[in-house]
Amino acid sequence: MATRAYILIETAVGKTKDVSVALKGMDMMNSVDTVTGPWDIIAVAEADDLPSIGDLISDGMHGVPGIVKTVTCLSMRS
Repeated sequence: MATRAYILIETAVGKTKDVSVALKGMDMMNSVDTVTGPWDIIAVAEADDLPSIGDLISDGMHGVPGIVKTVTCLSMRS
């Protein structure tokens, strides 16, 4: 069973579109939605295991200019 993560993303002012485009090009990203509210983007990622999700976030997403903060919520059941 794949590991699914919902990633809540806050972006710098004026950077939401650039961040969204960068995330859509990453492996393991199922969807990237720009939203209203306290978060600017909600992304859904799936990987074979939890360490792969960790690598996606720490090695991939945290290198994207314009990302200010992320909160990752792991799916318990799908």
